[in-house]
Amino acid sequence: MNGSEFTKSQKKIARQLIEKGLLKEFADGIKKLDNIISLWKAKTLSERETWYELYEKLKKHDKHIARRYDRLSGSQYLYVIAAQLADGVISKDDLEEFNEDVRENILFLSKIDR
Repeated sequence: MNGSEFTKSQKKIARQLIEKGLLKEFADGIKKLDNIISLWKAKTLSERETWYELYEKLKKHDKHIARRYDRLSGSQYLYVIAAQLADGVISKDDLEEFNEDVRENILFLSKIDR
């Protein structure tokens, strides 16, 4: 087995880790929306500006989520986990349960384009 393949047990770990990252991304999106609402409550943004900012932020975040997680299959787990690591939604400590080859590949891929 090479470092880009997961065993059955590692696929289960990968799915759990991807779910953890997804929930963190949901929370991050909600915090961004909450910041916009806070500006509106402080009368810094008008209702129109607030609505537009909320819509644009939610649309952008939703596209990001969809690109990364929609129709996700086992062949993409390695790349999604590497992207989550690169974005900081998971940490290196979260990779401990994977074998060394898989960990090294995830760490390598997470540094590409950074």
